[in-house]
Order: sequence, then C-alpha cells, then structure tokens
Amino acid sequence: MIYSLNGILIHKEQNFVVIECGGVGYKCLTTMNTLRELPQTGEKAMLYTHMLVREDAVELCGFADQSELNCFKMLTSVSGVGAKAATAILSELRPEQVAVAVSSADGKALTKAAGVGNKLAQRIILELKDKVKNIMPSRTLEPSTTGTLPVFQEGNISKAIGALAVLGYAPDEVTPFMSGIDPMLPVERIIGETLKAIGKK
Repeated sequence: MIYSLNGILIHKEQNFVVIECGGVGYKCLTTMNTLRELPQTGEKAMLYTHMLVREDAVELCGFADQSELNCFKMLTSVSGVGAKAATAILSELRPEQVAVAVSSADGKALTKAAGVGNKLAQRIILELKDKVKNIMPSRTLEPSTTGTLPVFQEGNISKAIGALAVLGYAPDEVTPFMSGIDPMLPVERIIGETLKAIGKK
C-alpha cells in the first residue's frame, strides 16, 4: 500500500496529476479541490494516497490532506458510490461541507456533484448517518472540569462533532482540538478549524 507520494509534480490535468518520485512517475486521480492546492508543474508536491484495486485496473487516488482522504474512503464505503462519484463530490464540496450535508440530511448539496442524483445522495446520507451512530457516544459529552474544552451538550460544537464523525473522527479524537474555537462560529467553520488543528499535529 502506498501511503503518500512526495516528489516533483510533472503533469496535471482536470482529473489527475503525475508526481515523479525516484525517477518513477505516479499517476494519481484527484479532485478539483486538491488540484487548486497543488503548486505549478516542476515544483515539489505531496499527496496522501489511496489505492484502488479492480479486476481490470490498479489506480492511485491522491489528496491534498488527510481529511479529504478520509472523506473519500467514507464515501466509497457507501454501496453504489465508486471512485468517480466520490471524486466528483469532493471536487464540488470540501470535506467539512460533505460532513455538514450528511449530518443535516442536505441531499441537494450532494447533487451539485456531476453524476450524483437525488437517489444516490439520499443513500449516502442514510448509510453514513448509520456509521455516525456507531461512532458517536450514547450520551452527550460533559464539559471539562478544567474549562479547557468547550461545552458539548448542545449547539454548533456538538453538531460539528457529529459531522466530523462522517469523516471518520471519533469524538475523543477531535474534542482536544476544539478548546480554542469559538462555539458561536458556524458548524462548517468549526469543522474547518478543527481539521486545520489536527493537520498541524
């Protein structure tokens, strides 16, 4: 399994890039959001990768950060969602937007992606919400007695924790990174700030 690629970006098109590592050029299918994050060709670039193995092909998918990779994996775990649909969704929406769409049952947001109809959007919401139920604790989290963590019983912080579960993050993984975040911020902003903090770890 190839975990990541770190080398020279030698080619990029609308849906894939090629990164040269040790004299070998690796083609990676990717999203428009990742393409926007990458430098110009000829410069050094790094992608987190996921390998797809099918009967007729072996392909690499590349992502600018782990939150997008995690979201891709969650999306492709849904029956009927392949790499093409997952990539299309992540080309239209950032991971935090996908998380909010699923947690709020906003199928319309998912149908903005090319090739994703209402039926598929509703299936994504249904299956990922079931996964979230298995990740989330059975009771609401209590506030820290030290006051270093925000209050989670209600409000946007709680919604953000539920939405982050869509991306595969358990509550106890994300709560330490929320201590400095204003709980009055919009849910999507809280998710984005949390993911940035996790990425800096």
